[in-house]
Amino acid sequence: MWPRIYLLKPGSILRDPAGNILDARSSVTLIESERRRIIVDTGQEGDGEEILKALKRLGLGQSDIDFIINTHSHPDHCANNHLFSRAEVIFPEEGELITPGVRALATPGHSPDSISLVVDAVAHHIEDRMAPASGRVVIAGDALPTLGNFQKRVPPALHYDRALAVASMNRIIAIADIVIPGHDRPFSVGGKDGEVHWA
Repeated sequence: MWPRIYLLKPGSILRDPAGNILDARSSVTLIESERRRIIVDTGQEGDGEEILKALKRLGLGQSDIDFIINTHSHPDHCANNHLFSRAEVIFPEEGELITPGVRALATPGHSPDSISLVVDAVAHHIEDRMAPASGRVVIAGDALPTLGNFQKRVPPALHYDRALAVASMNRIIAIADIVIPGHDRPFSVGGKDGEVHWA
């Protein structure tokens, strides 16, 4: 069985008129394979109830999660790791196969420890709708945080190395059909129009 992807909570970012970040909350994604259930990023403090309700709608609870992977160690992406006390937090390396159809992609630039997950999935369950039946999904974290970053081809505003951030973003764009960004709703890369067209 190839992995299935469920978006438990889309990411968001709120800025003031000057562009300063007032609130940032990461996307929270479940990857379910034949052997493992993996949560990618656990969100900001205060997101726990929404995440657990989304899991419950899938018939799952906190103890059903086997692994947590944080795309990086900023608190808006890992503040709820404690909710899944049975799960092991893992730190995959570049190219590491985590489970069939899921591998790690090093995407530094926003932070030195930034990684993305590349998932060759048979179904993408995002916002209670099923996307097209096959394709490559990249769960990008803040290596590609918003649709606007993709459309304008600009790296995240917060980065420690701009050249690395641009290279990481371009790696994602080159291989993805769909991107689940760190702070926005999923979008299609292949369609070139920046929108996801669900079946």
